[in-house]
Amino acid sequence: MATTTWVLDPSHSELNFKIKHLMISSVSGKFTSFTGKVQTEEDDFSSAKINFTTAVNSINTSNEQRDAHLKAVDFFDAVNHPEMHFESNGMEKIDEDNYKLHGTLSIRGISKQIGLNVEYGGTTIDPWGGTRAGFAISVKINRKDFGLNFSMVSETGGVLLGEEVNLSAEVELVREVVEELV
Repeated sequence: MATTTWVLDPSHSELNFKIKHLMISSVSGKFTSFTGKVQTEEDDFSSAKINFTTAVNSINTSNEQRDAHLKAVDFFDAVNHPEMHFESNGMEKIDEDNYKLHGTLSIRGISKQIGLNVEYGGTTIDPWGGTRAGFAISVKINRKDFGLNFSMVSETGGVLLGEEVNLSAEVELVREVVEELV
């Protein structure tokens, strides 16, 4: 049996989020700095062990003032919690192209078990002979479960921010190392 190591290609991957604003529309953003490593048995992703880290200071909502507020103590507290981290503890194959990825998400020093929806896009050989695999990942989390408790009410009594956050990622992995286990 062989163990295969895959690394995330940041130039062909993205991590996005969306949250309700005033409960009438949504605000979107992304994180631009992240790393990921996946280990599999052979090239079978149902056995994947995944570690993914995101730099909180890389948040970008296309509004510098809002980004600064999100990095502050009211939200991510980036000075004291500079990274978000996900570590898998199981991958359940639903069908040929879909998985449920189970693991621990840590934000702001709080860790919770979550289940992510994963759609396998396929594996291919790139023009330089490398092997690549693609995935679309999504999950909804409650921001307050992770200590992101900032709340404000508008002048008309409406809630400023929703509690549910939609996270989505497009991930391209590059096969790096295949080690034979003896």
